[in-house]
Amino acid sequence: MPTGTIDFDAVRKIGLALPGVEESTAYGSPALKVRGKLLACVPTHHSAEPGSLMVRVDFDDRAELLAAAPDVYYVTDHYLGYSAVLVRLSRVTQDVLRDLLGMAHKFVTAHKARRLPSRSRRKPV
Repeated sequence: MPTGTIDFDAVRKIGLALPGVEESTAYGSPALKVRGKLLACVPTHHSAEPGSLMVRVDFDDRAELLAAAPDVYYVTDHYLGYSAVLVRLSRVTQDVLRDLLGMAHKFVTAHKARRLPSRSRRKPV
């Protein structure tokens, strides 16, 4: 069981230690972004439980997280189509959160890197 209270201040502190992460907002809610791409935020949709965090991960990682710890990770119908998982902050440790945000950082930065080559091919020579 986690020790201490994990809230968005703890998320912010861990997230800002990652390369290129900046504080921002998403739908008026506190968020972390990498080069304008959403990394994590306090979910605003009414289907998310209070005290949750929305974290960007790919669908395979999300399935693994949900299977491994359904008491910690969840997804509502609203988030099914998004590459994201909801996290019950009251059930994670700072170490788990650090790993999860690291996973999200790799996903967001790799996702952007994969898109750049296809765009550059469309540019006239």
